[in-house]
Amino acid sequence: MRIFLSHLLGLTVVAATALSAGVGLSQSKYPANLLNQKGNFSRGAAAAMGEPFVGVTTSAGKIGGLFPVRSTGVSTEAIRSAAEVFLATLNTIDLSRTHFAIDDPEWRDWSNVDVGIFPRRGVSLEEMNPEQKAAAWNLLEQSLSAKGLEQTRAIMRTEQTLFELNGEPIRYGEEKYYLTMMGIPAADGPWGWQLDGHHLVINFFVLGDQVVMTPAFWGGEPVTAQSGKYAGNTIMQPEQNLGLALMQSLDRDQQGRATLSSEKTRNYPMAASNADNKVQDYEGVSGADLTSSQRLALLEVIRAYIGNLRDPHAVITMEEIAAHLDNTFFAWIGATEEDAVFYYRIHSPVIMIEFDHQNPVGTLMLNERGVPTRDHIHTVVRTPNGNDYGKDLLAQHLASQAH
Repeated sequence: MRIFLSHLLGLTVVAATALSAGVGLSQSKYPANLLNQKGNFSRGAAAAMGEPFVGVTTSAGKIGGLFPVRSTGVSTEAIRSAAEVFLATLNTIDLSRTHFAIDDPEWRDWSNVDVGIFPRRGVSLEEMNPEQKAAAWNLLEQSLSAKGLEQTRAIMRTEQTLFELNGEPIRYGEEKYYLTMMGIPAADGPWGWQLDGHHLVINFFVLGDQVVMTPAFWGGEPVTAQSGKYAGNTIMQPEQNLGLALMQSLDRDQQGRATLSSEKTRNYPMAASNADNKVQDYEGVSGADLTSSQRLALLEVIRAYIGNLRDPHAVITMEEIAAHLDNTFFAWIGATEEDAVFYYRIHSPVIMIEFDHQNPVGTLMLNERGVPTRDHIHTVVRTPNGNDYGKDLLAQHLASQAH
């Protein structure tokens, strides 16, 4: 069992982590096919967690020196205060399954699949009392931009639609999202939080006034709810449409370099859960080979994702990404018509973004089995070369404290 140490309001608590209430279901409540999926994901997670963290790299290896510890001049005080308020709402039992050390493997133990397949730790929104829930949402509000907060809510609404379509309360529901805290919120020390659930995972690391919000997974199905409580709810359209517009803006030669395949017939293997150490070489057309207007369009696609972060820190992150724009590669799979299904990747030494139209899973009553559809979208954002979860920053901080 994993052990954690929590220092909150002068209280020291040592406890073994426990599965949250929504996870400890009797195996007899699971249908056989769901049990098999649960076992497969559990084994995959165990294998991935057994590997020491390296980060997403190319076959040339990890590039060092990309992420210096520095002052950004943008305060994180409001985020820290919100985290402290949330922690103060938790009792000892809640803390025992929610609060982990800053370097705990729990950071890496997330998944984009539903909770019926992959159990989570932490306290879910579904379990929280009104005070806890208000504090949790305030933490999200202080950490995310208005766009990011609305996208978070919209993805959760999509999960309610999946419940209405499938009637599986073990798997689906708009509040089956689990919050965990890592480290002790402090002005100068490292700490962070994680929100983990189906189609929505946010890892948020803080060191002083620096912030890293990767890995992050944003997605869902159905992309637009046609019926039910949230009829009309729509997700992920800027990410889809800006990516397609960029591809359509390329000339024939540029499109030829960007295109890995003109056919999109399956899900693309993305750097999502269990892929912290994915080796992915640069492919596609580089920023150096784009016109000035195309480079701006590329930055607009990137901003659609980075803009989920609170605005001052999003600007800083975009500046860091823009500094590597010549070495930023755009790759494409699929057609380019207005209604095309496709995959794209944006990849540089400091950012990797993937977008994929997936096969239907929870909308088989609406979409053809085994055929990628615009009605199911996955996206993932990574910080390559070892700074997912802020791990490069954390290593530098810990090394400086050792002297």
